[in-house]
Amino acid sequence: HWRVHGPADGRPMLLLHGFGASSGHWRHNAAALSAQGFRVYGLDLIGFGASAQPGKALLQRLDNRLWAKQASAFLVEIMGVSSKQPAVLIGNSLGGLTALTIAALQPQLVAAVVAAPLPDPALMAANTHNPKPPRWQKKLKRWLVTMVCNLLPLELLLPLIARSGLLQVGLQGAYCRSIKADKELLHLISQPARRPTAARALRAMCIGMALRPERATAPMLLDRLFGQDHHLPMLLLWGRQDRFIPLSIGKQLLQQQPRLCLEVLEKTGHCPHDETPADFNRAVLNWLDLNLVSDRQLA
Repeated sequence: HWRVHGPADGRPMLLLHGFGASSGHWRHNAAALSAQGFRVYGLDLIGFGASAQPGKALLQRLDNRLWAKQASAFLVEIMGVSSKQPAVLIGNSLGGLTALTIAALQPQLVAAVVAAPLPDPALMAANTHNPKPPRWQKKLKRWLVTMVCNLLPLELLLPLIARSGLLQVGLQGAYCRSIKADKELLHLISQPARRPTAARALRAMCIGMALRPERATAPMLLDRLFGQDHHLPMLLLWGRQDRFIPLSIGKQLLQQQPRLCLEVLEKTGHCPHDETPADFNRAVLNWLDLNLVSDRQLA
């Protein structure tokens, strides 16, 4: 499932939502960005929104690599993106990690990346040296993660959360402003969670993300992206009041990868595109004006 805004001949831009959200979460951004001449697509990643919610067949690979493959195919087959006309990728949270994965694996399809913010548990340990675990330890981890995720009664818990005030409590943690009266936001987050296939998809995500190889983590993907010959511009946008992924992670990334750009947005949390959309849109467009290669230069 996807949405599209803007002129048919506009420069391609793909918006990638965060965990638990969908393309509808760009409700305050798509029109504003398309008004600047972009052909803006919003994609529901596999397992989210109105896209398919697969189960056991994808238990070991429903992670950012699969979402990157899905989005890369979408760029080529639906958006008509090529090395001569690459796309701008903008992602919130999990969407930011997916955008980074696409850029690292398929850089010829990407003109620029905006991650707002960039999440990954591996970033917490990026400065520590972890020796490669023995094979038996990997097998034990796989067994424990799979067992715990399969034992969790998600088929009972997820509908309960989606139909109760617990959803609003959890979602409020991503925002500074009160979302109590934002019925549209609560609806677009709760509806996919009420689908009968939502629990199996969530289980597949938990297992897939927990067991993905080190090469699929943000630190390794950044090394791969910036270790390539050409320079692909990447902007990190961080809400100063982000409770989920603290700003210190963004500052740490900037020290490790000096070619990154970091901009902090005030009075906003984990979803700056939705909480302070005017500031978000302005920051993105100003940065693209300075860093995006023009169509004339590409030709």
